[in-house]
Amino acid sequence: MVSTSPPPKQQEALSDHKWKEETDTTRGAKWWYSTFHTVTAMIGAGVLSLPYAMAYLGWGPGTMVLAVSWCMTLNTMWQMIQLHECVPGVRFDRYVDLSRHAFGPKLGPWIVLPQQLIVQVGCDIVYMVTGGKCLKQFMEMACTSCTPIKQSYWILMFGSIHFFLSQLPNFNSVAGVSLAAAIMSLSYSTIAWAGCLSRGPVDDVSYAYKKTSSVDYMFRVFNSLGQISFAFAGHAVALEIQATMPSTPERPSRIPMWKGAIGAYIINAICYFPVALIGYWAFGQDVADNVLVDLKRPSWLIASANLMVVIHVIGSYQVFAMPVFDLLERMMMKKLNFPPGLVLRLVARSAYVAFTLFAGVTFPFFGDLLGFFGGFGFAPTSYFLPSIMWLVIKKPKRFSTNWFINWASIFVGVFIMLASTIGGLRNIVTDASTYRFYT
Repeated sequence: MVSTSPPPKQQEALSDHKWKEETDTTRGAKWWYSTFHTVTAMIGAGVLSLPYAMAYLGWGPGTMVLAVSWCMTLNTMWQMIQLHECVPGVRFDRYVDLSRHAFGPKLGPWIVLPQQLIVQVGCDIVYMVTGGKCLKQFMEMACTSCTPIKQSYWILMFGSIHFFLSQLPNFNSVAGVSLAAAIMSLSYSTIAWAGCLSRGPVDDVSYAYKKTSSVDYMFRVFNSLGQISFAFAGHAVALEIQATMPSTPERPSRIPMWKGAIGAYIINAICYFPVALIGYWAFGQDVADNVLVDLKRPSWLIASANLMVVIHVIGSYQVFAMPVFDLLERMMMKKLNFPPGLVLRLVARSAYVAFTLFAGVTFPFFGDLLGFFGGFGFAPTSYFLPSIMWLVIKKPKRFSTNWFINWASIFVGVFIMLASTIGGLRNIVTDASTYRFYT
């Protein structure tokens, strides 16, 4: 019998063509889509850990690191937006596509794809933990007479939601979820800093550095750098968000995307700086790795804030998962000859949700996970990889202001990556030694 199926190379070309057609039909997003998608991607679990990072860094260094990170990542966001259409007539719809152009078809994916997957998968694992913890706290505050349930079960309940939401086909289809998540992020951040402000400093509040061994303190400082870098996570999906926008020679996509990114960073500053500074002012060195845990009154308001966090991380999970879904489905079509359609989506996406759910239940070390993934994944994708690609593609004049800014970003970003990865990994190992799994 003669086979009627096209050869592998032709199948690959057909699947790429089909993906391009699907992408072209979804390029109808407005500028404000980039605002709430970026807010949803960036503001999440990280904002609630900023006072905890301040407790190890102190007033001066902590404020400086937060401000420098905000400025550096805004600059690298601008660079990615400009590079999206750096070749006339070509749109680099994914981070890995831009990397192929910058570093070559063989080296490019190895430089960017592992880092991007660490960011996206790492975020989704942390959001599983955050969603489960906040859902648990909400129910315990809303129903004080209810029988307590293990934290692992709450994470499982939170994760089950994503088996359904993961079947939404693309970024535009999760726009409503993302918008609700962005509103929730602004709301619970306001509740966090306003609650700390109204409560005032705790008795005998201390802003001295935590008392611990010098070695342990050094690793905790490293981990704090990772927690702050985790708070600037939107770059990993920036090109995918920009890919949903129309582009013409008269009005290229970088114009609405940058307009939306500016809005997102303004909201980012409104959320981050008050939570970090006022949360540390209220609780000092004894602040928890999730500042909402320290706020007990009024109970109804804190319970509402925890529910808002749950809604927010539902949207954040989907924003980070969408590019992974696309990657998995393309890989299954190319390598396994899986036909596109509902069955492919159901298998690939459900398997991914199950994996992140298992990892979240197994390793629920919230603060340490933030530090580890922040350093290992977010520092490269948000702090210095865009600057490296800018130097390679744009080739600014040596020793010019632009050249110095990019090299400064690379130097600072590499230091944060190395320090916070070491600190986060060491703290995970330390905490795991005293942790009882699946409790």
